[in-house]
Amino acid sequence: MKAVVYSRTGGPEVLELVDRELPAVEAGEVRVQIAVSGVNPTDWKSRAGSGTSAEVDPEQVPNQDGAGVVDAIGLGVTRFAVGDRVWVRDSAFQRPTGTAAEYTVLPDHLVNPLPDGVSFDVGASLGIPALTAHRALTARESGPARLSPGSLLGTTVLVAGGAGAVGHAAIQLATWAGATVITTVSSPEKAGLAAAAGAHHIVNYRTEDVVARVKQLAPRGVEVIVEVNPLENMADDVAVIARGGTVAIYVSDEPDEIPVPARASMIKNVRLQFVLTYTTSEVEKANAVAAVTAAAAAGALEVGDDHGLPLVRFVLADTAAAHAAVEGGAVGKVLIDVAGL
Repeated sequence: MKAVVYSRTGGPEVLELVDRELPAVEAGEVRVQIAVSGVNPTDWKSRAGSGTSAEVDPEQVPNQDGAGVVDAIGLGVTRFAVGDRVWVRDSAFQRPTGTAAEYTVLPDHLVNPLPDGVSFDVGASLGIPALTAHRALTARESGPARLSPGSLLGTTVLVAGGAGAVGHAAIQLATWAGATVITTVSSPEKAGLAAAAGAHHIVNYRTEDVVARVKQLAPRGVEVIVEVNPLENMADDVAVIARGGTVAIYVSDEPDEIPVPARASMIKNVRLQFVLTYTTSEVEKANAVAAVTAAAAAGALEVGDDHGLPLVRFVLADTAAAHAAVEGGAVGKVLIDVAGL
């Protein structure tokens, strides 16, 4: 089989296309033939390392997310049969078996059924973005633990950066669950993407007063904020959040410290919830997987231009270029076509 690997951390140039033996399947494992691999910021950050080149042993296949078909199953696996369509998650987290390969072998709990009618493109876009968005939307103390149609009725959600992959998934999941969704964007073009994703109100933070506009749209405040840029937005978040609301933060950049308006946050009993989907609890992850799969089956997590998330495509041999595109801030979802299934 063909696989992309790296044996040292560094820039995209450390990625190499190699030939490998087809991996064996042990008890409790599933071998998946990957049709489409999704690329996320976490993938290039893991490949880049801490900034100083370091050896990686065993060599790593990158990329957490993907979709394809079950090729083989190990002893004791009863959830799947050969030929089943699936999406996978956390493939390269503390394991060398990412999705930038024609086949990957994973524990069966990391493999999920892909509902009938849901494309491999959608399946490869679910893992990191949608699971992160689900946790952010359910982090409020008085909110639902698992999203479903109507579970966010009466709730107003503010999604910062609605044109990004996580922001896009948060808009889609929140609207599917019945919330009123406000989102911020940086350009008219991104406003169009957020509208296509289903946002009810769109605020251009470069040309509008975000606090004034959000307070106009939600006079009692927003209950949940899905935050991509806390360093810049925290003061605004506290200004517009409702009493008892939650700011769910899923990105950290340098500098890592976030200034928080403490007294204003105390007065409103604001909760700050940091989100890293890899290390959420088993219950939280199970709820997210179930909800995301149901939303995908309902057609609520579609991707592509018409749904607010343009697709940027590469082939397996060009995985380095795919990583460079994500690192460079490509708008939309970067996908790698691995096998023509």
